[in-house]
Amino acid sequence: MKEENTLSRRQILNGLGASLAVAAVSPILPAEAAGPATAAAEPLKDPTTAYPRPPFKSQTQPWPGLASKMEPVPDHGEKTYKGSGRLKGRKALITGGDSGMGRAAAIAYAREGADVAINYLPAEEADAKEVIALIKAAGQKGVAIPGDLRDEAFCKKLVEEAVRQLGGLDIVVSNAARQQQRQSILDLTTEDFDATMKTNIYAPFWIIKAALPHLKPGSAIIGTTSEQATDPSEDLYDYAQTKAATTNYVRSLAKQLAPKGIRVNGVAPGPIWTPLQVSGGATQEKLQKFGGDTPMKRPGQPVELASIYVQLADPQASYATGQVYGAAGGKGMP
Repeated sequence: MKEENTLSRRQILNGLGASLAVAAVSPILPAEAAGPATAAAEPLKDPTTAYPRPPFKSQTQPWPGLASKMEPVPDHGEKTYKGSGRLKGRKALITGGDSGMGRAAAIAYAREGADVAINYLPAEEADAKEVIALIKAAGQKGVAIPGDLRDEAFCKKLVEEAVRQLGGLDIVVSNAARQQQRQSILDLTTEDFDATMKTNIYAPFWIIKAALPHLKPGSAIIGTTSEQATDPSEDLYDYAQTKAATTNYVRSLAKQLAPKGIRVNGVAPGPIWTPLQVSGGATQEKLQKFGGDTPMKRPGQPVELASIYVQLADPQASYATGQVYGAAGGKGMP
């Protein structure tokens, strides 16, 4: 009997040792790895050659311009952005959502699970229809609210409509902007100056003020600023001022709203290929060379900022507020 007990203990110990040995050499896999093999990783893509480089074709459009008529047409992520449910159930309002970074954000938000309302000027209806179709194709609600942000009454109505049609609001992206180059301050009229200030500075003030009573803790406000805030061009006297102001309202408002649990951040692009450039925002000489002075030797595409707008709206970025995230092709601004 004693010998049998000894053998039993020896067998148990040997079995335990074998089990520990297997555990030591076996990889620890996440739960999802127990299923089918994951898809192969996508090959690396060289960012310096991923998108068009200058020289670009000389081209002009009347303000505010259409992305669909640009050569080359900007990439907003229509065919490439893939969501993963990061904004599921969220309700977003994006100004300037027909083109540029606003369009890229709208597409990304929808594919991340958010319902999206976009604002744009009536002249941009053709581009806006494409965006709404893309939002709906992602299985989300898309709301189109055209109108001029220079009108305070419209800005209030915009928020009311977004809240009514979306059933609430928890992300506000103030992205719409006016940019018209002037070689000299002597060429800048009071009417021009006023239009830029009202579009870029007054409108965010009116919209955020109207939206705030609807925003609960966990909501996010995102402003679009620019490298122009810290490194202004000589021919964008008024536009550059508004972007410096945007950077500052982001940082000021973040401090004010942090105790309420509402985050405020900004995105600061460098040269991005949007209708701003072809509708008076750049000279033809600058347009043809646009983005060529960056270390990447090309302008950015709107889709390259989409993930930044998603990150700043994502509830997992809960400690990020008062930040300005740049994307300038290596210029280092902001």
